[in-house]
Amino acid sequence: MTEVLVVGASIAGQTLAYWLARHGMRATLVERAPRLRTGGNGVDLRDEATEVAERMGIMPRVRAAAADVRGMKFVDAADRAVARVNMSRNGEIEIMRGDLVALLHEVTGPEVEYVFGDSVRSMEEDGGGVTVSFEGGSTRRFDLVVGADGLHSSVRRLAFGPEEGALRHMGHYFAFANADSALGEDRWVTMYNLPGKMAGLYRSGNHAQAKAYFIFRSEPLAYDHRDVGQHRTLLTEAFGGETSWRVRELLDGALADPDFYFDALSQVRLPSWSSGRVALVGDAAYCASPASGAGAELAVVGAYRLAEELAGTSDHRVAFRRYEEGHRELVKRKQQIGPNVRMMVPKTHLGMWARNGLALGMGLVARSS
Repeated sequence: MTEVLVVGASIAGQTLAYWLARHGMRATLVERAPRLRTGGNGVDLRDEATEVAERMGIMPRVRAAAADVRGMKFVDAADRAVARVNMSRNGEIEIMRGDLVALLHEVTGPEVEYVFGDSVRSMEEDGGGVTVSFEGGSTRRFDLVVGADGLHSSVRRLAFGPEEGALRHMGHYFAFANADSALGEDRWVTMYNLPGKMAGLYRSGNHAQAKAYFIFRSEPLAYDHRDVGQHRTLLTEAFGGETSWRVRELLDGALADPDFYFDALSQVRLPSWSSGRVALVGDAAYCASPASGAGAELAVVGAYRLAEELAGTSDHRVAFRRYEEGHRELVKRKQQIGPNVRMMVPKTHLGMWARNGLALGMGLVARSS
């Protein structure tokens, strides 16, 4: 039986583990966090990703848990809506990341071994497999290793080199956190802009908990991506002096949230997604950035394709090549994110005025909150 170590228990990792088990392979899923990470923002399932979810039997529950957001609105400092843009889903479904992660965990089944609170420290590959040493002190042997451990993948660093060679900074930083559920309009994303900055509220129709989010323009910043205290300092430096709209209130709530999340808007660009017996899937291989709205789609489809190719041949080199050939075009399309970030975070007051005019032409005008 082929034994595969999957590193990272998020969307890509759990989808991959599910399909590996379905094909008779043994999947061990290791996650650095002590439990499932159930926070995060809304993610979209569409097209082939919904087909994969249907085959997994989770689509009825995905639909039941859908975020049910009608659209986004832009507000001024007095909280008056200057424009609304209705969101036409056309078959795609938005679900909170944590809800999807929990659903995937429920269907992976006892065939998948979960190891929480640990991660890979080193890997030594030879002709017959990979010897993996874990940060917790144990050592185990696997036929293959797949990194599904996100933008700052440890597996990618060990097998492909420093992340600086893989990441493409997109000129912005963002943060997500829980917010006061009384804030914002139900079933709408509310955005407030200052030049080069945006603070917002996300209110799902099926969730009592509101979400706060922040984006600001910046050249690359030097910080430790695991140092949450440092992340809070960076967000405070960007928004701490702002007193208009609800920025101060949202910032205070975000900084106090234990699930606070901060990172750069970045993409991962690699010439290959495999090296020897090690492969990458999801954000670790081809993050398109949160601004693309395609992270979950790429993760689900990519994980499914990788498992299918591994099941179709006994030669992992052939499987990895076919996986990449079959998935590259979709990744290429989704990494071309167009004007999304410029629309959300205009550089100047003039840019904000022009954006609002464009939004008025796209959506429904509203002059009162």
